[in-house]
Amino acid sequence: MSATTLTERPQPTRPARKPRRVLGLDRDGLMLAVPALIPVVLFSVYPLLRGIYLGFTDAQAGANAEVSFTGFENYQNLLDDSYFWDSFRIGLIWAFSVTILQFFASLGLALLLNQKLRLRWLARTLALVPWAMPPVVIGIMWRLVYHPNAGILNDVLLDLRIIDENVDWLSSFSVALPAVIVVGVWAGMPQTTVVLLAGLQSVPKELHEAAAMDGANVWQRFRSVTWPAIKPVVIAMTTLDFIWNFNSFSLVYVLTEGGPGGETRLPLLFAYEEAFRYGNYGYAAALGNAMVVVIAVFVVFYLRQRVREANA
Repeated sequence: MSATTLTERPQPTRPARKPRRVLGLDRDGLMLAVPALIPVVLFSVYPLLRGIYLGFTDAQAGANAEVSFTGFENYQNLLDDSYFWDSFRIGLIWAFSVTILQFFASLGLALLLNQKLRLRWLARTLALVPWAMPPVVIGIMWRLVYHPNAGILNDVLLDLRIIDENVDWLSSFSVALPAVIVVGVWAGMPQTTVVLLAGLQSVPKELHEAAAMDGANVWQRFRSVTWPAIKPVVIAMTTLDFIWNFNSFSLVYVLTEGGPGGETRLPLLFAYEEAFRYGNYGYAAALGNAMVVVIAVFVVFYLRQRVREANA
């Protein structure tokens, strides 16, 4: 009796199920992203759109205040407002000064922390302390440091005979802005230091060793090896630092509230005063919209740099 060979019946192949799409996007992925998008829409997108709308109105404080569309009247008033231009000038001085000084101080600290030092882990931990402190706490602490009668800064400078009498650092027209800039540099150094330190650690040690064998000194190795490697990180970080510094509010508000005589009144402080001290919501919103345009320029620059890095 011959044996018969049994073969399995071939199963029909099923076409792969196409993902369901909504507005060109994967619906399943979109549904997973919705819970994260809801807070963004509620607390970022809606206030932004609401602010843009109010910038074209004469909205005032008050529950029953009537709101009417005024077109570009608020923006025309901005162009003619000397207080706005003063705050804009001060904001640029603040942002550029803090960003530049913060970069050089952070670069020096990052280069130091990148060396093989004893207790390097402790030094790196202490360098992050300002980052862990809220801006309000930093402002209160530095107000005590700058206190004209009980501040430690005046005591030290008097002991060193650098000054002859107590200086009211935050109330003097000549030194209030530099004093606030110092605080801004100190408060922003940790995050810049961390990013630059990460960039320094990504530079291969073999390149430094090869340059040293060729007779390059420390400065030549930094200029020819280190700087080209960390340049993309530097451009990205300084751009973000400028945007964050230009948008500063809480730190300067706690330190000086924009005084003395408006010498430290940043654009957002000016907008805050117009909205919550004088009740000019429409005008304050127009000022905020103008700041958004300025920041958008730097955001575009930052994104272009990132695209160039990705395509390099």
